[in-house]
Amino acid sequence: MKEIYSTTVPLRWGDMDQIGHVNNTVYFRCFEQARVEWIDLFPAEIDNNPAYVVIVHTECSFLKELKAPGVVEIKVFAGEAGRSSLVQTYEMRRTDAPDILVATGSAKMVWLSPITGRSTPIPDRFKSALDSGE
Repeated sequence: MKEIYSTTVPLRWGDMDQIGHVNNTVYFRCFEQARVEWIDLFPAEIDNNPAYVVIVHTECSFLKELKAPGVVEIKVFAGEAGRSSLVQTYEMRRTDAPDILVATGSAKMVWLSPITGRSTPIPDRFKSALDSGE
């Protein structure tokens, strides 16, 4: 798999649960943040295709406990691409301990037509980015 994006997300005190570690839902929000930032790099105006993304499956493997404060880096990788779908995988590490993998995850994205509400081929702007490794 090839890395297509990377971003950092700050961990906040409010992200922790009553046990004192970052709540499991925050991991998914961090992956979502990276995914949305990547999608936003390719606005519909590039190829005049208004197709949008929905998530049909997502998962996370929690490998290490996280505590706030801190910052995590999320690396995004392009996985299997279909006609209208792309699987992204994610790696999460604290920026102050970059050699320690904290979590891994994935999301299967499907592009939909706003007119029909049905799946539609991946827009060219994303195909081009995937082919070039952006």
